[in-house]
Amino acid sequence: MNRPITIEASVLPETSVTCEDCEACCCRLEVMLVTDTGVPAHFIETDAWGGSRMARLDDGWCAALHRHSLTCRIYTKRPLVCREFEMGGNECIVERAANMGTASTE
Repeated sequence: MNRPITIEASVLPETSVTCEDCEACCCRLEVMLVTDTGVPAHFIETDAWGGSRMARLDDGWCAALHRHSLTCRIYTKRPLVCREFEMGGNECIVERAANMGTASTE
């Protein structure tokens, strides 16, 4: 017998994101390298299972992030996951809500 499925939904906050107020919240996410886009080798780490991922600094930020401008230092060679992460999209809004005010430019 089929039972009805309940799906919980949450309402995302209204926001618009521009390059000027981005805060690079997505640069705290783990980024697996699933295609070869030319990421320089010194920005690549191997995880415990042998997979390739973007290197992260001790504080969790992506190693390719320029900390003062909060821009990607390898933008034209960034991973596919980063290329598909839409600024202002649902995933972006969720990450901003979780991390706003925690960006550091040390």
